[in-house]
Amino acid sequence: MQTLLVASRKGLLVVQGGGGDWAVTAHHFPGDPVSQVLVDPRDGSWYAALRLGHFGVKLRKSSDQGQSWTELAAPAFPAKPTEGPLAQDPTPWNVEMIWSLAAGGPKQPGTLWAGCMPAGLFLSQDGGQSWALNRPLWDDPRRLGWFGGGNDFPGLHSVLVDPRDAQHVSLAISCGGVWQTWDAGQTWALTAAGMKADYMPPESAEDPNTQDPHRMVQCVAQPDALWVQHHCGIFRSTDAAQSWQAIPAPQPSGFGFAVACDPANPLRAWFAPAQADTHRYAVDGKMVVTRTDDGGQSFQAFGSGLPQQHAYHLIYRHGLELAPDGNTLAMASTTGGLWISANAGEHWHGVSRDLPPVAAICWA
Repeated sequence: MQTLLVASRKGLLVVQGGGGDWAVTAHHFPGDPVSQVLVDPRDGSWYAALRLGHFGVKLRKSSDQGQSWTELAAPAFPAKPTEGPLAQDPTPWNVEMIWSLAAGGPKQPGTLWAGCMPAGLFLSQDGGQSWALNRPLWDDPRRLGWFGGGNDFPGLHSVLVDPRDAQHVSLAISCGGVWQTWDAGQTWALTAAGMKADYMPPESAEDPNTQDPHRMVQCVAQPDALWVQHHCGIFRSTDAAQSWQAIPAPQPSGFGFAVACDPANPLRAWFAPAQADTHRYAVDGKMVVTRTDDGGQSFQAFGSGLPQQHAYHLIYRHGLELAPDGNTLAMASTTGGLWISANAGEHWHGVSRDLPPVAAICWA
């Protein structure tokens, strides 16, 4: 039996099953928006980030698969300076949402990374008991050139820890490009060369600091291979994100938010296309998932089992995830749909059309 965690606007749902037989088996934090969920591969702990509006962000941990939960400290900015270059920073220094959670390396017990909105990066080295803002990234003057995509402020939604070297961490920011550190956050490099932002004036379209990567993922077996679903299409890197190559837009669209990649095969990835830019739902109301098996040279579109007319679903950044078996794929939408494929996306089983809007999913 497989277990999928579903972070929704009305709590954290646990979905279990296999093949075409799936069901919701537990509901945690009912009524509370959950913005992100992490299953720590080192010890199996579950982490859930809550976005409680007036009451702020909260972080919960379970060491027994949801039977009990412990409240942890939540990332928080220091006081904004009243003088100096950051005194005029228009970005509010308060965490509105935890948008990404990532475990450190296998030899780093207790190390966790959190990407937030506004786009601050936080590090915990004690299992979430305390958090520290990464000041080298936050204090970089180029940060003041970041801006919000579909939100008022920039957000940090993708944090990738290199499985070969936990000191090497890659980030994707909307809108602020791709950033990397090779010394655990002491120094940072902006590495979005090759991306192009059609929404910018021509003279700024290739500026790495103005790029809007919607989601970035990395092949575990070959970490130099990364994929980005960008606001303006699909990009791929084969040199550890030092440079990016545009992938010709597949049918029906190269626009979308989510991407998942095969942990063992650097040439295989899945996307959830949508109609750009203001529509943001399935193209022509017909849901499909596209898959490439050759590094983006060609794509197949699969719609079997998905709604094929009047489907106004959108898959958020973290709403498409491949299970550890490399074959089971889950997808959840902003309008409460949840589908699971047992054969790499070629056919889908509808689990529910009645869930709350889903922000993120994670295989346990």
